[in-house]
Amino acid sequence: MPFDYNTAFSRNIGWVTTAEQEALREKRVAIAGLGGVGGSHLLTLARLGVGRFNLAEFDTFDLVNFNRQVGANMVSLGRPKLDVMVEQALAINPEADIRRFPAGLDANNVSDFLQGVDLYVDGLDFFALDAREAVFSAGAKLGVPATTVAPLGMGAALLNFLPGETTFEEYFGFAGRSELERALRFFIGLAPARLQMAYLADPSTINLAARHGPSTIMGCMLCSGVAGSEALKILLGRGKVYAAPWSVHFDAYLNRLSRLHRPAGNEHPRQRRALAQAKKALGLG
Repeated sequence: MPFDYNTAFSRNIGWVTTAEQEALREKRVAIAGLGGVGGSHLLTLARLGVGRFNLAEFDTFDLVNFNRQVGANMVSLGRPKLDVMVEQALAINPEADIRRFPAGLDANNVSDFLQGVDLYVDGLDFFALDAREAVFSAGAKLGVPATTVAPLGMGAALLNFLPGETTFEEYFGFAGRSELERALRFFIGLAPARLQMAYLADPSTINLAARHGPSTIMGCMLCSGVAGSEALKILLGRGKVYAAPWSVHFDAYLNRLSRLHRPAGNEHPRQRRALAQAKKALGLG
């Protein structure tokens, strides 16, 4: 059977109008990182009918990815994540227009990566702090809306950064800080409610200095649902979009939803206390 866009995504109609579906077909979404959340984001948006993507990823699939990454299996072992995930996206929509960035992102190519983009969806590894700073900074300058949804335990923590609103740097405050402190500020800032810590079975598995932390497929799949919903609202200009310094955190294990407002982000008094406590626990003073 030959591919037909209208038939393939006809079951979206009702939740979106026919005109909105056609608009999604023309939208371009950039995703950096195609591992735990990024791969799921890509397939979710492909099934939503988004027709154009800029994708950045330099890594290959490994056994340690099997617990959470949709592209990881025995067949894809050792293969570039970018190639595998592009194949899967094109298997859903062979008409998709995909630009590839196989070297990943840095300050030299981030502007090209965001060229002509309607939305940036963050799929970078938690510890890819330099690349994350570069892409969010460039996005703010170019007026590209951005969303990041972090898989924390068995939940999803959402932050949107919209043109004219609080920027990534204003919220997290990375400038001039060490890599370890930036990782700590990212961890605390992503989900001020820290719902996931209530059921962490082994705290020793979180080691920011060693760039290590546990993960679940439930968290990643929840993130893709949240990111897809936020993308729909942003791309179509409909529905309430909470922008930073608002954060939204849903935890499926606890069946709890937290929506918090933290003006000044990590410089908010409660955030500063949380950072001070975490730094003391890590022996950072």
